[in-house]
Amino acid sequence: MRIGINGAGIAGPTLAYWLREYGHEPVLFEQADRLRTEGYVVDFWGLGYAVAERIGIIDDLRAKATEQERLSFVDRHGKEIAHLDTGKVRDQWNGRFITVPRGAICQAVFDACGDVRAEFGVHIVGIQERADGVEASLSDGRSERFDAIVGADGLHSAVRELVFGPPSQYEHFLDAYVAAYRGADYPHVNPGWYVAHSIQNRWAARIQRVDGVTVILLVFRAGLLDREPRHDEVKDALRHVYDGMGWEVPEMLGYLDEGPVYFDRVSQIRMPAWSKGHVTLVGDAAACPSLLAGEGTGLAMTEAYVLAGELHAADGDVALAFRRYEQKLSAFVAGEQKGALVFRSFFVPSSRLGVLARNLITRLASLPGLTKVIAGRTVPPFPLEDYRVRSRPAR
Repeated sequence: MRIGINGAGIAGPTLAYWLREYGHEPVLFEQADRLRTEGYVVDFWGLGYAVAERIGIIDDLRAKATEQERLSFVDRHGKEIAHLDTGKVRDQWNGRFITVPRGAICQAVFDACGDVRAEFGVHIVGIQERADGVEASLSDGRSERFDAIVGADGLHSAVRELVFGPPSQYEHFLDAYVAAYRGADYPHVNPGWYVAHSIQNRWAARIQRVDGVTVILLVFRAGLLDREPRHDEVKDALRHVYDGMGWEVPEMLGYLDEGPVYFDRVSQIRMPAWSKGHVTLVGDAAACPSLLAGEGTGLAMTEAYVLAGELHAADGDVALAFRRYEQKLSAFVAGEQKGALVFRSFFVPSSRLGVLARNLITRLASLPGLTKVIAGRTVPPFPLEDYRVRSRPAR
């Protein structure tokens, strides 16, 4: 089959890799003019880790990863007030837990795609259903026919809007914003530590990547702004929100002008169905759990792996493949989204009492025997099938 994929983040190339492995013809389209290899760091474990192992990129990712040893909460003077031994969390996953730049995962998966056709600076702007497939209109004026189209274009998916309607129907704003940017020569360094200062409605944190660059993460409640800032207003808005916060925050704000700043709403995408006709969605486009969930990358890779496998196993029956893809994953993903809602209160409690409770829970989680409360399950929620040996499913 010939599959058009809109989006070359992580879900899109993961899907392309497995489709190519199964002998199909994926084509990647990406609105940006190059692969996006910058961004924040993510914790990577579980099903996503298992998919990366099957692709054969885990050694590369581990070489670019940081093994976190400590989550440290500090007060406005830099004194530690709570901590979690994250090495214990990693042990719960038998060492199969790394903290790695999201861009490193994106690059590794894309490189694994080999000779898959990828067009940068070109994206899908129109979709027309046909009896034997689907026609995609491209941003450069061309059109191409595919057996199916997959929207892998993130939280603000263009494919989702084209086929399923306006984002207001599916995007659930979680009343918070997030910003991430780099501090290439940031003066405060705690290798292997994630250090955060968090007060009511505001969070500021830093972590050093393996290349020595510090990543700064800011999260705050939407009520601290009168309205959502335009792109050219973001840096001033962050300075306003974090003015007078204490700790290293004034120095962090000084790095806003050193390079690009990622800024977005903290939202979830919740849809009754991910597919319509010959079009489906994957990753954040289908079911974004929110950036604060910490597992979006792994979920995207898992969804892409299952979708590729079901398209292969269905022997050309796109409707069957889409149906089985959703049946296998929808309940699991909905559960992950529900669990992700608690992370908003962890990052930005809305009251001083909430801050105190979060710090107390963090202290308790470091006690012997209680780390599992934070680490969660130690085995994947369901086994990943090997679609190369799976027979065609019953219709």
